[in-house]
Amino acid sequence: MPSTASAHALLQDPMAVAAWLAGVPAVVFWLSGVPRLRRLFEITPPILYVYFLPTIATTLGITPASSPTYDALIRYALPFSLLLLMITVDLPAVARLGRTATVMLLAGTTGIVLGGPLALLVFGHFLPPDAWMGFAALSGSWIGGASNMVAMAASVGTPPDALGPVIVVDAVVGYGWMGILLFFSAHQARFDRYNRAHTGSLEEANRHLAEVDAMRRPMEVRDAVMLVGLGLGGAVASVMAGDRLPELGSPTILSHTTWAVIVVVTGGLVLSFTPVRSLERAGASKLGNAALYLLLAGLGSQADLRSVVEAPLYLAAGVTWIALQAAILLVVARMIRAPLFFFATGSMANVGGVVSAPIVAGVYQPALTSVGLLMAVAGNILGIYAALVCAWLLALVGG
Repeated sequence: MPSTASAHALLQDPMAVAAWLAGVPAVVFWLSGVPRLRRLFEITPPILYVYFLPTIATTLGITPASSPTYDALIRYALPFSLLLLMITVDLPAVARLGRTATVMLLAGTTGIVLGGPLALLVFGHFLPPDAWMGFAALSGSWIGGASNMVAMAASVGTPPDALGPVIVVDAVVGYGWMGILLFFSAHQARFDRYNRAHTGSLEEANRHLAEVDAMRRPMEVRDAVMLVGLGLGGAVASVMAGDRLPELGSPTILSHTTWAVIVVVTGGLVLSFTPVRSLERAGASKLGNAALYLLLAGLGSQADLRSVVEAPLYLAAGVTWIALQAAILLVVARMIRAPLFFFATGSMANVGGVVSAPIVAGVYQPALTSVGLLMAVAGNILGIYAALVCAWLLALVGG
């Protein structure tokens, strides 16, 4: 039964709600391209507006708190998005990353997997009982980016009210940590001398790195039809497969939705070895990200704005979480004598994903921007699998 607030919302028709959800990201990204507003969107990324504007709309009674549109988006838009993102991955190029890059990336992932449960152990008594589900969603974002955050939120059933504060943490702590890493780029020579770092690994990574194919071409009708058909077909197939697999864990970690995510991610990676990957030249990942933002707007529409009041405690937990990751990275960097470049990119490839990692890498070593990109791609691949482990640990602590 719909709530009273939902029954009196201005928009009731499922297609009208879908149009609203599609319009919010469209307006946000249009505004982000306006030169006068560019600085604003550098400080507060579009993802905040895509999530919280629908939240405000629901609070004001424009959209309902529950709608068949939201259910359909969670069930099908997520696997649609993940499939189109995964088929674009160049796994052989990722495998050619140097040993130091791989070790530091895995150290960063380990820091996120272990740091979350430890942070929850410290702050869990002051947070709501379902906070572990919000942390599980955040672990997805910090091991691969926004697509993994949405995937983990759907997998463990994170309530929309628990998702709002962690999106604030994701933006504030994640971008704050990025700023700190950029600041330390001016001191990398001093750090490398102190650590007696093997800087030859930088040249090795650059020498053996296969450049990511960045050549694009305009999307044709043929491309669009193939991408929509592949995405929808794969989404429905993965959902059907997930519904037939058993739920595991108490509380549930491997739900039917989780199985669908695992199936579609694994299937997408398999397809990335086939000619299907060439669809990236026509913008497969762009279409996948568009579906992701549509889904995120749907999640925001179901949230309670009052949940953001709890953000300060979540922020403190997020800072602790990142500090634990940094400590693990620092220890590993000392053990293998890794340059500060790999400390920074190993962290940001997890926390920032494919957007932030190349930026950080480029500031440290302009010739190695693509190393940061490929490390972020590898982090995205690890994201679902590693975040599931983190979610299991979080459930043990707070479930």
